[in-house]
Amino acid sequence: VSNAGVGMAGPLECQSLAAMQSLMDTNFFGLVRLVKEVLPDMKRRRGGHIVVISSIMGLQGIVFNDIYSASKFAVEGFCESLVVQALRFNVAISLVEPGPVMTEFETKLYEEAERADYSRTDPETAEIFTKLYLRNSRDVFTSLGQTPEDIAEHTLRVIEAARPPFRHQTNVAYTPMAALKHADPSGALMTDAFYKLVFKYDAVLRFGLR
Repeated sequence: VSNAGVGMAGPLECQSLAAMQSLMDTNFFGLVRLVKEVLPDMKRRRGGHIVVISSIMGLQGIVFNDIYSASKFAVEGFCESLVVQALRFNVAISLVEPGPVMTEFETKLYEEAERADYSRTDPETAEIFTKLYLRNSRDVFTSLGQTPEDIAEHTLRVIEAARPPFRHQTNVAYTPMAALKHADPSGALMTDAFYKLVFKYDAVLRFGLR
């Protein structure tokens, strides 16, 4: 089970390349290193199961989560590319894709975001992040967040499945979001819907969550 991960949220201009590289080293290359260690023996035994804690943000990018989403997209692409070869050796790969999870990980991330320096971006972007994004995020976590125990139960079900699924989303509230992206290959439907949710109907969004 690969569960190592760090988060990053905020305007792109305010994040250093070193911090981005560190995040990718943990979230993506940490998984790659683990798989390189365990896969050869699983292939020799012709049996095994690699379970990866991914994220709904590996399927759908979320505003102000550019680098974190990129790392989870990398995880998803890596596993999607590897799974066919792995199946040849009777090795299963499963991606567990949670939405928001209420842990100290998230609490710390948002506390740091509230204290951060946003002088390297323009005032409008800084205001959108601090006044709009952070406020909406609290509502999302309060309304839709799962407990770590819930994610553990989902992961256990994936581990114990007779035929392990390749992808398993833990929060049904995010299924329409993932489906929206695939409904329109051009991306216009998804982009327009999210733009309106964030910038035009954010009050309706918050009311609905509450």
